[in-house]
Formats: sequence, C-alpha cells, structure tokens
Amino acid sequence: MRSTGIVRNVDSVGRIVLPAELREVFGIKESGGLLEFFVDKDTIILKKFEPTCIFCGNEDDIIIYKDKKICKACAKQIGALE
Repeated sequence: MRSTGIVRNVDSVGRIVLPAELREVFGIKESGGLLEFFVDKDTIILKKFEPTCIFCGNEDDIIIYKDKKICKACAKQIGALE
C-alpha cells in the first residue's frame, strides 16, 4: 500500500471529502457513487463498489434475479435465463 500524501479532516458528523483527483482516477461519481469499506486491524480501506455475483464473485454481465445480483453464467446454470 502506498501513501498519496493527501490528508483530510473528519467533520463533526464523521464525513470526509474524497479529493477530486482520486474521484477522477477511480471513476467515482460525485453524486450516487458508491464506496465499500474494509478494515484490517487499524487500517480502513475504501474501494469503489462494483456489484458482483453472489455465487461466483464475477463482476461481468451482472443481472438482478429475485432481488439478488448474479452473473449471466450462474443464471444460466440455475435456469434463470433461457
């Protein structure tokens, strides 16, 4: 993991501002962009949220089946696609 050299304050309600440079590099929308939080001991990791298949973890060709995100390959295996 490498440092960006960017430091931000946390405001009184716990918010931080994600710098425009990082939003641009990672393609994060200013309104409606989703981030996923991970923790590892004393480290907080932010990752651009990408929907993945609940069965295999694939990020490609995601569809919604019975309110769940699954890829077309898994949907075909369970007979959800014809």
